[in-house]
Amino acid sequence: MNDSPRPPVVVRTRPELEAARAALTGTVAVVMTMGALHDGHASLVRQARQEADHVVMTIFLNPLQFGRNEDLAKYPRTFDADLGLCTAEGVDVVFAPGPDVVYPDGDPGVRVSAGRLGDLLEGKSRPGHFDGVLTVVAKLLHLIRPDRAYFGQKDAQQLLLIRRMVRDLDFGCEVVAVPTVRESDGLAMSSRNTYLTPLDREVALVLPTALGAGESHAPEGASAVRRAARDVLVREPLCLVDYLVLVHPMTLEDVPEWYRGEALLAVAARVGTTRLIDNVLVNIGADGEQARSV
Repeated sequence: MNDSPRPPVVVRTRPELEAARAALTGTVAVVMTMGALHDGHASLVRQARQEADHVVMTIFLNPLQFGRNEDLAKYPRTFDADLGLCTAEGVDVVFAPGPDVVYPDGDPGVRVSAGRLGDLLEGKSRPGHFDGVLTVVAKLLHLIRPDRAYFGQKDAQQLLLIRRMVRDLDFGCEVVAVPTVRESDGLAMSSRNTYLTPLDREVALVLPTALGAGESHAPEGASAVRRAARDVLVREPLCLVDYLVLVHPMTLEDVPEWYRGEALLAVAARVGTTRLIDNVLVNIGADGEQARSV
């Protein structure tokens, strides 16, 4: 008896996707990726499989969300390995289109605007990035028509904007957040971690260390959280910090010193040639047991 997992159906065109989607009965979940899959992506699939009858994964390296000087050309492309992960995790359909399928008329003249929230934090450092993200997410949601879409908490601003778009524009699907998956040493899993040299990899650990330090001071208030995280970062000169913020998770506005409640402690930094982001949700003013339960 052959108990090996069955590989997913791989489709690359719109008609192929339509046929594969029509064959799926019951609830359908989608996990959207740019490939170079790792266990963080696998965690999205695992939760999706628990909560839906079928899982569709998209593997599409979206050119709209890369700036002029960003790493589109060198972004890792590992389709065979990606397909192996999809097979192991029980993905039903993989939609892996080329740019000409997603954008048949070339660079789209009409795009989704991320609005004011898209100009903050990552959007300030990467102008237009979130317009590109939301545009492709909108197109893929229309093409796949899922009941649920799963995204990682590591990309907290992206998650917030996708939720706002789905709600504001009445897409009719549920957006589900999945906790950040970390390496054994605490570094958040990312496809860009493959760019890190051994030294870079060691330096990069300052990011989760800083977030952990800030989180541990949550009962003392916002100032203590910011100070503790900042004190860790300044001790690592090879980590070039873009931003370290403590913001409201729904507005991305800095929380005031008197604030009590859930806040997002987020950091972005360049280590070597690689830009990394990470975040943690903290409960400001809560005691230690409450803070850990956020």
